[in-house]
Amino acid sequence: MKKSIFVKSWRPIIAIILFIGLWEVATRIFSIEDWLLPAPSDIVREAKDVVPTFMPHLTSTIQLSISGFLIGTTVGLGVATILHLLPRVRETFFPFIILSQNMPIIVLAPLLVIWFGFNALPKLIIITLACFFPIAVSALSGFTQTSRELVHYMKMMGASKRQLFWKLELPHAIPSVFSGLKIAGTYSVMAAVVSEWLGAQKGIGVFMTLAASSYRTPRVFVAIIVAMALSLSFFGLILLLEKFFIRWQRKGDDA
Repeated sequence: MKKSIFVKSWRPIIAIILFIGLWEVATRIFSIEDWLLPAPSDIVREAKDVVPTFMPHLTSTIQLSISGFLIGTTVGLGVATILHLLPRVRETFFPFIILSQNMPIIVLAPLLVIWFGFNALPKLIIITLACFFPIAVSALSGFTQTSRELVHYMKMMGASKRQLFWKLELPHAIPSVFSGLKIAGTYSVMAAVVSEWLGAQKGIGVFMTLAASSYRTPRVFVAIIVAMALSLSFFGLILLLEKFFIRWQRKGDDA
């Protein structure tokens, strides 16, 4: 059993190594120019050269992503709670939540700049909108999937609506909430990079735009790879928090 798990865990790593190796060989055999498609070794070399100048951009994107993610999480959980506790409000405003997700960010971005200028507010709004929808929908779904038998039992015991929510519905919605958080965590980095195209002075999006405009394709790949690594790091951190909360919840149930 352990051997099977070990083999499965190594398969993606082996596939990635083979892909990188084929990429490297193909660029050498076909003599592809760096500005068109750089070899992985050229990307690594470029990454080493740009580390001092890239770090301020990375720090700016991390701060922006975390801020927008926290705001989006707070707003998403708050809206989901209100819609769950007030069914008439949910029937009225839930379609607007769906419409907010179907509005392209790239179309909304210029309007936010016109309304709020080139400061941090438009960027935070973009990230908040990207994170808000998966959290709100996942939390709302988790609230409504609580066992009807348990709800009926607590009502028979005289539980109030507030007690019903805090002691039953919210704990049972935690797995669904974390599903939304994992999606929102990866969206936050992508939205932060896109928002930095609006005229920011620092950030991975700014670094990527400057590199692309000067045809420094290896630098563009450096920015892409770092953004992907940052998204995976956020996903992994939220996954660890999920395991902690679920383990803590099970201990509380056993007690």
